Amino acid sequence: MQQLEIIEKTVAGLGYELVDVERAEHGVLRVFIDFGALDVAAKGPITVEDCATVSHQLSHVLTVENVNYERLEISSPGLDRPLRKLEHFVRFAGFEVIVKLHVAMPDTNNRKSFQGVLQEPVGHNLSLEFEGKDGPAMLEFTLADVDKARLVPKVDFRSRKA
Repeated sequence: MQQLEIIEKTVAGLGYELVDVERAEHGVLRVFIDFGALDVAAKGPITVEDCATVSHQLSHVLTVENVNYERLEISSPGLDRPLRKLEHFVRFAGFEVIVKLHVAMPDTNNRKSFQGVLQEPVGHNLSLEFEGKDGPAMLEFTLADVDKARLVPKVDFRSRKA
C-alpha cells in the first residue's frame, strides 16, 4: 500500500477527511485534516484534540508500515484551504477561489492564474466566474488542468462584539 493510501485510510477510519499531505524539508510530513461536508456544521472546526487523535494513531500506523519521516505534523487546512478533489470543488461552489492552471488558457490572454467565484461543477467540468478585461468572464477547465486551487479567506473583524 502506498503512503498516501495508508494516510487516507487511517484518517478516514478516525472519521476525518484527508485534505492534503505535504513532504517538507528535514523529513517533516504534514497532514491536513477536516471534517466531511456534512460533519463540519455539526462538529465545528478542527481542534487541537482532533489533531492529537490523528497524530497518535497515524504515528503508530506509519511506524508499522515502515513509512520514513522525521516529524509528523497534523493540522486543519486553514482559511485558505486547498481544493484537490472534485468533491472539494462541489462542496465549495459559490465561494471565491484562486485557481492556478498548469497551462495558460488561450482565450484569456494566456493567463494561468484566476480569482473568482467557483461555479457548481457539471460532471467533471469545472468553471469559475472571474473579472476579465471586458467585464465578467467564465473559465472552463477540468481537475486535470489545475495546478493549485485555494479558497480566498473571508475574515470580518468588524462583526466581533466586545
